[in-house]
Amino acid sequence: MRAKAPITSIIATVASATSAFAANGAQADEPGILVWAFMGFAAVIVAGQMVPAAMLVIGAVKALFAKPEAAKLKA
Repeated sequence: MRAKAPITSIIATVASATSAFAANGAQADEPGILVWAFMGFAAVIVAGQMVPAAMLVIGAVKALFAKPEAAKLKA
């Protein structure tokens, strides 16, 4: 009898579940100030990450096209 309790509760939960529908009139016309602030903050983070990424790419390109003698002199 004790083993039937979890199965019964699962069946009761699944059987009583219904789908939820969103309201039609709850749409916002334009995003609020918090959405724009979040998007601006995300843009600042992306722009800030572009500087080290560009430095890394420029350094890699310089290393690819550098002459082997110049690399030995720097070391």
